[in-house]
Amino acid sequence: MTEWSYTVRIWAIRKRDYRKPYQLRWKVGNRSHSESFLTLGLAESRRAQLITAARQGEPFDVDSGLPKSLLTEKRNTTWYEHARRYIEMKWPHSPASTRRTLAEAMATVMPALVKDTKGMPDPRNARAALYGWAFNKNRWDEEPPPEVGKILRWFERNSVPASALADRMRVRAALDLLTRKLDGTTAAASTIRRKRAIFHNALAYAVDAELLAENPLHKIQWKAPEQVEEEVDPACVPDPAQAAKLLAAVRDQSARGRRLVAFFGCMYYAGARPAEVIGLRLQDCDLPRRGWGMLRLRETRPRSGTAWTDSGDAHDRRGLKHRPRKAVRQVPIPPELVSLLRWHVMAYGVAPDGRLFRTQRGGLIQDTGYGEVWAEARARALTPSQYASSLAKRPYDLRHAAVSTWLSSGVEPQLVAKRAGHSVAVLFRVYAKFLSDGDEAANAKISARLNGYG
Repeated sequence: MTEWSYTVRIWAIRKRDYRKPYQLRWKVGNRSHSESFLTLGLAESRRAQLITAARQGEPFDVDSGLPKSLLTEKRNTTWYEHARRYIEMKWPHSPASTRRTLAEAMATVMPALVKDTKGMPDPRNARAALYGWAFNKNRWDEEPPPEVGKILRWFERNSVPASALADRMRVRAALDLLTRKLDGTTAAASTIRRKRAIFHNALAYAVDAELLAENPLHKIQWKAPEQVEEEVDPACVPDPAQAAKLLAAVRDQSARGRRLVAFFGCMYYAGARPAEVIGLRLQDCDLPRRGWGMLRLRETRPRSGTAWTDSGDAHDRRGLKHRPRKAVRQVPIPPELVSLLRWHVMAYGVAPDGRLFRTQRGGLIQDTGYGEVWAEARARALTPSQYASSLAKRPYDLRHAAVSTWLSSGVEPQLVAKRAGHSVAVLFRVYAKFLSDGDEAANAKISARLNGYG
């Protein structure tokens, strides 16, 4: 129930050394409120609104600190409506994979932001409807299936007002949902961090839209479940002899395998991600007859699904991961990969757009297709015990094998990180166990140095 008060005190604007330096403070009844602004003009405009409402004798809401005229307008906006506006705002500037992540985060928190749970749809069906329809802008002009429409109408009716997220306990309930999968198990640490960041951004957008006075996350003492840092398990990574057997098994199994051996070779010898190899063009490769060559990786083609891309293609087109759109990563490649790529071009040519790798019908390489070839290669190249283990379980493990090979060969971590396309901090965190393998060699070097002064 709303608690109104006519006792309002508004202080002068003060400037602080923050990102939004101009702070307006006021008090309604016994409760203090504040808002911060980027410019003095915005702060003065808000102060004038509050002073005018107080002089006209409007009651103020104690919880939000807003006068009745402003509060009525804002309370008509539900969190469900705001979340869709947030998706709409982010959509044009987001690649397809990010759109999916945005929709997943909003669908995850939505069940915690309803008035009550009476009649709430089954969690799996609710997640599918919210993720696939409510927060997928590409489908907003389509008529959803009847069962999906019923679920969406339930959330529209039962969504709390966006202003209700001033209640920290409600926000905590949403944060707790971010930590769990649908089966009740704890989500990966990276998933929790990513979803929390999106939720934080959506709340900040609510502040910009004047649906909230401040972002409640800043005042909530909440910590994600403790998890082990994400490291590559050495048991998954093939050594050079095993990698060579696996590539040979790809080549020898079928015509489809022969078309993909150089594709897998780019992951192993150049440490490239599968999505980077899919878009690799001949003009981005230096392939001399002898010696080392060079790959210039400049694009990724991740498979996001036709529902999320602007083009309607299954694969999105974007720049390198965590890099500016026009960034180029140059990776020297050994003669073994140069030879593989020269043979591939001679045997299969290139696509009209210069792409090296394509299906027999000329399409983009699909993860399901190369996944089947890789599974067969494991069955052929590994012993029964190795096949039953996690060794080279995914094609992506070839990239891990490349990075671990560079590290064990004594290549400086800064150079390894540059070639792999991530930061030194990520290298140390993800490949910590491979870095620690050099302890004995490091100890020997230190002892030799110390002994010279003994």
